[in-house]
This record gives sequence, structure tokens and C-alpha cells, in this order.
Amino acid sequence: MIKPLTKLIGALSSNTRPGAIAHAVSCGILLGFIPKDNLLWYVLFVFILFMNIQRGAYALCILLGAALTVFLDPLFDSVGYSILTIESMSSTYAGLLNVPFVAFTKLNNTVVMGSLVCGLIAYIPFYALGRLFVWAWRKYLAEKIRKLKITAVIKNIPLVEKIAGMIGD
Repeated sequence: MIKPLTKLIGALSSNTRPGAIAHAVSCGILLGFIPKDNLLWYVLFVFILFMNIQRGAYALCILLGAALTVFLDPLFDSVGYSILTIESMSSTYAGLLNVPFVAFTKLNNTVVMGSLVCGLIAYIPFYALGRLFVWAWRKYLAEKIRKLKITAVIKNIPLVEKIAGMIGD
């Protein structure tokens, strides 16, 4: 948990492209929304790892998205129910479930379908927020945090020095 955080802080202040961090935020939130007990989650997780994203932000945002699902599950359920009960799509859904391994994605589950759709809809707003945060961090926040006295005190703690050394890895 500490290593992704230190890599993210290092990436925020380095030459890492803001788009790579913003995509990591969006992909992490998307995966955090989707329940972890299905093939869809694992396929998306591995697929996204092949993308050029900042992996520390990706890992932290998966955890953030998972924490938000506690509050958003009723919304995901109602959105998924609305999508899965579209009468004209029922034959398509039935056909998909007959395809090998598609049933393991659990797309017929209202929460899985609703969280996938809500995650895809939230992708662009979270991308914009991620880019805005990187811009604000680099322009305003990083220097102010470095100048705080508490930052100097925290840096002198031996464990923090060790973690700071790991950022360079």
C-alpha cells in the first residue's frame, strides 16, 4: 500500500505525463466500481496493465473506487436492472450467456452491469479531475507542501527516509 502511494507522489512531481496519471485514475475508479468476483474484473485488470498508465495511481484508485461502491451499490443495481430489462435486448443477452466463458463475466448480474456502465460514464469526468489535480499539484500544491515545517519533520523519520529511497527505484 505504501509503495504505490510513494510512486504516485513521485510521479506527480516528475515528468510523468498528466494523461498517464489521469487515465490511471479513471481506469482505477472503473475497476473499483466493478465487483471483484467475476471474470470481467480480471480481464479488465490485466488489459489495463498493458496500457501506458501510472500504476501507483491505478492501484490507489482501485481502492478508492471499491470504497465508494458501498454507497453506490443501490445506484448500480437500479442502473443494471434498467439495462438488463430492456425488452428488445433480451435475445442478445440470452445469446451472450450461451457463449463459452461469457457467463463467467456475470454481466447478467444487475450490480455488475450497472457498475460497468456507471464506471464507463464516469471515465471522462474522472479523467478531467485527474488532469486538473496533476496540474494543480505541479503548479501550486507541491511547493507549498515542501515548505511546510511538518514536511521537514516527517522526512527525518527513519521509516519515511527508507520509503523516500524507494521512490527512486
